[in-house]
Amino acid sequence: MKRTENPDKKAFTVLNDPEARMVANCPVLVTGGARRIGKAIVEDLASHGFPVAIHCNRSLDEGEAIANRINGSGGNACVVQADLEGDVRGLVKQASDRIGPIRLLVNNASLFQEDKVGALDMALWDRHFAVHLKTPVILAEDMAKALPEDQDGLVVNIIDQRVWKLNPQFFSYTLSKTALWNATRTLAQALAPRIRVNAIAPGPTLPSERQRPEDFERQVSKLPLQRAPELPEFGRTVRYFWENRSITGQMIALDGGQHLAWETPDIAGITE
Repeated sequence: MKRTENPDKKAFTVLNDPEARMVANCPVLVTGGARRIGKAIVEDLASHGFPVAIHCNRSLDEGEAIANRINGSGGNACVVQADLEGDVRGLVKQASDRIGPIRLLVNNASLFQEDKVGALDMALWDRHFAVHLKTPVILAEDMAKALPEDQDGLVVNIIDQRVWKLNPQFFSYTLSKTALWNATRTLAQALAPRIRVNAIAPGPTLPSERQRPEDFERQVSKLPLQRAPELPEFGRTVRYFWENRSITGQMIALDGGQHLAWETPDIAGITE
């Protein structure tokens, strides 16, 4: 069950088929695209012919390495840099100037810091809400404003299965992700019919910075399916949303069934 990132061992290949040629005019911006789930999404979309702008902030070297591999294999990728806790106006334009008007926005960048009621840090609260709510909404608005009239678009927000299974841990993180889930649906209403807005809710996918490998393996073993999502599932799900044009305001959980876990202390082993 152990999960580690496998950076550049596998040769990157851009598909050369009608599908790849068809999406060549569908530029993509992926925030937090240099690492973990974001990197997997970037590589999947690029391999299927999408031009991709890889947003990063501190992971600039990693982003440039990914872009170089994609471009060296016949794909089209660039790197754009911005601090998502600051002013993000202009990020969509920066990406569009490099690869064309953005038609697919993946709001993947995330901050996962622990806090709790009774010891809330307002600076951390503001950071969570800046990255998880303000920035995705601003980027979606900027994309909608810049989208040519004869084109349609898609926004995919990477959220978290916990918004369907609330608990008070990681308090401001959870609230900000819950707000993004509500924003997904209200943006879907506001931006229809030209832009669809959907979401993916990951469960345990890769060990967090706080987890030892055995902690992660134990967590996965407790999932209803006893398996975590594979990284390629995320790019495939983004493409599923892209290809199925009647879907908007929806979220797919890639979580091994974590949001369905039901054996809580009030039920497990209790005669009712």
